[in-house]
Amino acid sequence: MSIVAIIPARGGSKGVHGKNIRLLAGYPLIAYSIVAAKLSKKIARIIISTDSDEIAAICKKFGAEVPFMRPSALAQDKSTDLDFMIHALSWFMDNEKEIPNYWVHLRPTTPLRNPMIIDMAISDIIAKSNSTSLRSAHKAPESPFKWFKKNEEGFFTSLMDGLRNDKLNDPRQGFPDAYVPDGYVDILKASFIMNNKILHGDKMIGFISPFCTEVDSSEDFEYLEYEIKSKGSVLLNFLKTNFPKGSK
Repeated sequence: MSIVAIIPARGGSKGVHGKNIRLLAGYPLIAYSIVAAKLSKKIARIIISTDSDEIAAICKKFGAEVPFMRPSALAQDKSTDLDFMIHALSWFMDNEKEIPNYWVHLRPTTPLRNPMIIDMAISDIIAKSNSTSLRSAHKAPESPFKWFKKNEEGFFTSLMDGLRNDKLNDPRQGFPDAYVPDGYVDILKASFIMNNKILHGDKMIGFISPFCTEVDSSEDFEYLEYEIKSKGSVLLNFLKTNFPKGSK
């Protein structure tokens, strides 16, 4: 029952230049995801999928493996998670003759995680053998079932067909809970991907994660710095202890 982490990190980033290796509290952003996997008690290996030699070198410094380089054609703005996963699985089959079945997908743009929660997610998917994948999400603070869409005539209508506009004024407790996908932890099954050529399937475990800050802008880095200073981080503590020189 082999379990590995995979951390995708392409070199190009239009929103925030060099996002994956930009410093957060003195360490590259991606180092936090590597350390989260290191501190997991269930993850055996940490695999990086990147097209960047610079990112590869930094990840190796912090203890991750870069057994292959991702082709640039699979590292474009429109490249999908399925693209890099199929590439990784194929490489393992061709070069190691076996493929770990559980792949813990950790996006570097969600740096602050609790390794114990990662292990809880792994336990969940192992316990539910008929599941096809696991995805994390946190509860939406507002119900999207109360939101509007705009029709061709410029009028607001409900997102849910057939629901009267006046019904949207009802208390939120009368609407279903909704969950916002985040990058805390996703877990993929190699056997399912190889057999179906899709990632998640229709038996995707809904794993409720803590609210987490994801990096989409420079302002997010500023907020994460504040969050670390106010709440601390077991990941940063590990980095300071084991990599005291910090940075890249």
